[in-house]
Amino acid sequence: MTFSGWLQIILFAAIITALVKPFGGYITRVMQGERTLLSPVLRPIERGLYALAGIDERSDQHWTVYTAAMLIFSGIHVGLLYALQRLQAALPLNPQGLEPVSPDLAFNTAVSFVSNTNWQAYVPETTMSYLVQMAGLAVQNFLSAATGIALAVALARAFARASGKGIGNFWVDSTRCILYILLPISIVAGLFLVWQGVPQNLHAYTEATTVEGTKQVIAQGPVASQLAIKMLGTNGGGFFNANSAHPFENPTALSNLLQILLIFCIGAALTNVFGRMVGDQRHGWAIYAAMAILVLVGVSVVYWAEAAGNPAFAAFNVDSAAGGLQAGGNMEGKEVRFGIALSALFATVTTDASCGAVNAMHDSFMPLGGLVPLFNIQLGEVIVGGVGAGLYGILLFAVLAVFIAGLMVGRTPEYVGKKIEAKEVKMAMLAVLILPLSILGFSAIASVTEAGLAGPANAGPHGFSEMLYAFTSATGNNGSALAGLSANTVFYNTTLGLAMLIGRFLMIVPTMAIAGALVSKKIVPASSGTFPTNTPLFVGLLVGVIVIVGGLTYFPALALGPVVEHFALHAGNLF
Repeated sequence: MTFSGWLQIILFAAIITALVKPFGGYITRVMQGERTLLSPVLRPIERGLYALAGIDERSDQHWTVYTAAMLIFSGIHVGLLYALQRLQAALPLNPQGLEPVSPDLAFNTAVSFVSNTNWQAYVPETTMSYLVQMAGLAVQNFLSAATGIALAVALARAFARASGKGIGNFWVDSTRCILYILLPISIVAGLFLVWQGVPQNLHAYTEATTVEGTKQVIAQGPVASQLAIKMLGTNGGGFFNANSAHPFENPTALSNLLQILLIFCIGAALTNVFGRMVGDQRHGWAIYAAMAILVLVGVSVVYWAEAAGNPAFAAFNVDSAAGGLQAGGNMEGKEVRFGIALSALFATVTTDASCGAVNAMHDSFMPLGGLVPLFNIQLGEVIVGGVGAGLYGILLFAVLAVFIAGLMVGRTPEYVGKKIEAKEVKMAMLAVLILPLSILGFSAIASVTEAGLAGPANAGPHGFSEMLYAFTSATGNNGSALAGLSANTVFYNTTLGLAMLIGRFLMIVPTMAIAGALVSKKIVPASSGTFPTNTPLFVGLLVGVIVIVGGLTYFPALALGPVVEHFALHAGNLF
């Protein structure tokens, strides 16, 4: 580990923290329908869209109507994206003449992008036409991200409103997310990325002659526009197979910094949005502090594990120390232009935030370095998390934390003025337990079936880690992978598609049920017996609940994968 490496990590943390309050204020004004700097331009467009769709922006939906609208909307887009892939050979903007996508892969990809997972079991530049990339995948990057933000804001309204019935209007919330937040930032970020060297065109692929005299096909296309929303919406799907390790997707240090800032900026700012909506910004900072602690611990462990290098090389007298001529450490699967520190930071950020984009290959990380991204996702993607999903995910754990605190003092627990009773706790536990049921259940099936065992490229604990990571990533709607798994098979396309649906939508329903129960309750004034939720004690309790629940749930599976692999790798040094 080096001083410059830590300086880069600290700089990133400082920029994100500085953005939380001003960006949170802007998002709050947008979602409450207040005037912003963009209103003179965008408000007429917004009203026109409502008139065209027949939407009354003043209508307030019951939680069942809000949730049903989201589910129907998502289901329709799964069908449309599936059809677009199956028909791409007959559609325009296909200069490479790509064939239709197979049925199982089309199903997997459609579910993946609609659920904000962006798991890619295919090579994008040789599988998807420009039309599918733009009108299918990039559009879903906007829609799925807007859906997550809308759901988080709806849950925040339930906490903020007293004795109400509605939690907002799904169509209005998602429209405002796209129009005022996602689209303007993506346009600016896309232009910045073009400036940095990211392609943005509709040309056919270029065939070049190398210095050795061989032919090489250089893929290109509308990359920058998809890359911007891929990061901002914590989608993660790459235009190229190498994702953000590809020089066309991530050509410079500035493009790398912009990408990790885009991944975190909305999720971090939503903590401030929640604080503003419930009238306690200090509580928003407490949630952010809990997230920040988990982020910093994670990146520290990954940085340490990767900087230490591979002990298997010790017998060959390989110099793995950092110096003026080399980055040192474990550089397998990493880009030299990013090095150990920025690879560790990117891997931690992308798995904290349900993004799935990578600038280094997680399959090449040391066992403990790879354990952290895996465990980040298994915690429920609540460490900043996907846009919106991270906030409503961590609020579920906050409900459980105050319930535990209430048991300790023998009082009915309260959270930001709302009494937490049996229904809310049951729904929170149901939402939390859905994820391990999918992750561990599908991993167990893959571990004992011929179709499942045919996927991993490695035997032993690392092969198990590849399967466990795949179902963790799919259920957590992350999309990153230990790339040694051959996932483009009927078995994996089908099971991973089902895992994505479970992780996204079965978790949302009990979460929205909590919103429906809370919005009808009165706000109870704080008393001397109320557990304060804006103090370091609450931060510690929240972090403890998240880590303990995750540890108890997944430690046996982790022990069979990265933990035993770590000890096996160091066996020669231990005995």
